[in-house]
Amino acid sequence: MDHNITFRDIKKSNYSSIYHLIYQNEKLSKQEIANQLHLSLPTVTQNLVRLEKEKLIEKSGQFESSVGRRATAYALCPQARVSIGVEIQRNTICISAVDLLGVVFHKTNLSLTYANEESYFKQVSQAVQVFISSLMIEQEQVLGVGFAIQALTSADGQNITYGKILNCTGLHISVFSQHLDYPCRFFHDAKCAATTELWIRKDIDDAVYLSIGTHLGGAIIINGQIYMGNEGHSGTVEHMTIDPRGSLCYCGKTGCMETLCSVSALLKEDESLEFFFQQLRSGIPSYMERWNVFLDHLALSINNIHLVINREFILGGHISPYLTEHDIQLLHEKVYERTAFPSNESFIYISRSSENGVSNGAAITFIQSFLNEI
Repeated sequence: MDHNITFRDIKKSNYSSIYHLIYQNEKLSKQEIANQLHLSLPTVTQNLVRLEKEKLIEKSGQFESSVGRRATAYALCPQARVSIGVEIQRNTICISAVDLLGVVFHKTNLSLTYANEESYFKQVSQAVQVFISSLMIEQEQVLGVGFAIQALTSADGQNITYGKILNCTGLHISVFSQHLDYPCRFFHDAKCAATTELWIRKDIDDAVYLSIGTHLGGAIIINGQIYMGNEGHSGTVEHMTIDPRGSLCYCGKTGCMETLCSVSALLKEDESLEFFFQQLRSGIPSYMERWNVFLDHLALSINNIHLVINREFILGGHISPYLTEHDIQLLHEKVYERTAFPSNESFIYISRSSENGVSNGAAITFIQSFLNEI
């Protein structure tokens, strides 16, 4: 009995190893797989047939050869499984379809005002279902639907534990899952953005990720993983007190980093980021002054966090596409004016993820689980 279990484990290991090797390479021949994994050709052949039958891989042409028969090339089928990410904001939702390589191959944005009402949840669910139907894929290809929201969530993604921005504390994922026949989970939006950054950048070990959007969010990355803490709110630097006599934050306290370093703190009512940065880059003094004050507050906040966590900082969120290296240089200078430990070493960087990093991250989590389990 033990021998049979061990044999099954070996078969699963071979299957997994062959799939992951093809995943990590654009194309491989049967012989290359056998050589790299030190497996027999019959074993490789058997697993390739199975993977091809399950449509996880496919034959993709042949390799050039100066002698003998040309070897068949095997490649990944990126859309053999897909995951859906949904970013929920107050007035919009963004839906992204992500393949096994973490690539967004379809996305859409819809104007829809958030409401804690069944009609809203049903409308969002219907939009997600219409989106999935447009992909022309089978139901079993969909790994899950991740809902990224401006709120803290339970570890299992089933509940909103703190959601004052949208007044959604206590919300259960069933408001969506009852309308969708796929695994569904809630995710904290800033953690989703950090997840996308980790996917893109394989070199991140420890870092602080700041998602600077309409609202501020943060994530602590330790050993390449997002650190949640005992109660799930590690990284919520947006509620770090910067000015005890400052403006009222949505959390009910005053002078939080949110009130000074979010896009809402930077822009005037009905002003867009695009317009602000157009004016700023044109050298209009009033906009340059507002930007300078914003960077002062951001530098103060980053210095405080950096004194506790002496690691690199990544600036993401809606503001990141507008940032330049000159902005980062100026921010470094402002931090070093304040810190007790000035240095010439750079530690602040602009995010490399796309503007839809939040919805992408909500989808990538299901991709990661699939790859870990196969």
